Amino acid sequence: MRKEAPGNTKRVLLLGGTGDALAIARALPPAHVYSLAGLGRVPGDLACTVRVGGFGGIDGLVRYLRAENIALVVDATHPYAAQMSRHAHDACTLADVPLWAVRRPAWQPQPGDDWRDAAGWREIVDRIAPFHRPLFTLGREALGHLHEIPASQYWTVRCLEAHAGNERAKVIDARGPFHLEGERALFGAAGIDVIVSKNSGGRATEAKLAVARERGLPVVMLTRPSLPDADTMFDDAASARDALLNWLDRIHLSET
Repeated sequence: MRKEAPGNTKRVLLLGGTGDALAIARALPPAHVYSLAGLGRVPGDLACTVRVGGFGGIDGLVRYLRAENIALVVDATHPYAAQMSRHAHDACTLADVPLWAVRRPAWQPQPGDDWRDAAGWREIVDRIAPFHRPLFTLGREALGHLHEIPASQYWTVRCLEAHAGNERAKVIDARGPFHLEGERALFGAAGIDVIVSKNSGGRATEAKLAVARERGLPVVMLTRPSLPDADTMFDDAASARDALLNWLDRIHLSET
């Protein structure tokens, strides 16, 4: 990781931790900053500065924006990282810094889907009570509940971090994209009879929904949080990256 002196250069702060954000970060020159909360692996092949850790709330983020001469913030965090998105919105408003955001569209149910909404963990537990072999794809949240698994269930938990699991749970540390054949193999080997998922949108983890549809399995879908508006919003990383490159070109011309 590198730390660049801000000088007079107008800098971009990219808030990430997703595949979308990484695709944008790969286009950032050295003076700009890719910020990660600290979960998962830190990429080591980026030209830009990589920053790991929190900012200390809204006030801390405002101080950072001002101290580091940030002229644009790009929110490419996960659709369920609602607190970070709200902090970015409020801090940019206070610091008078433009905010762009990648707002990945949610998945929509298709014919043959059996989706069952859940607003939080207790509703998830209620929805999966009749089943025996759930697959959790919520990230690390399920890891804090492995001691609560009922005797009638065996959990398969897929997330980014390695974990030993226990006698009633297997934890798979894996990062997408996931493909149909691999998901079919996992569902068959683990005997999956229900899926627990966030409605993350995008193609990287969508194959599990297609396999659930093929097998007639229910999907317990954690409700998406509401996110604040941004000055400019993009449906996908490629559009955000292209717009950002144009913005950087204009800034470079104005500074030369």
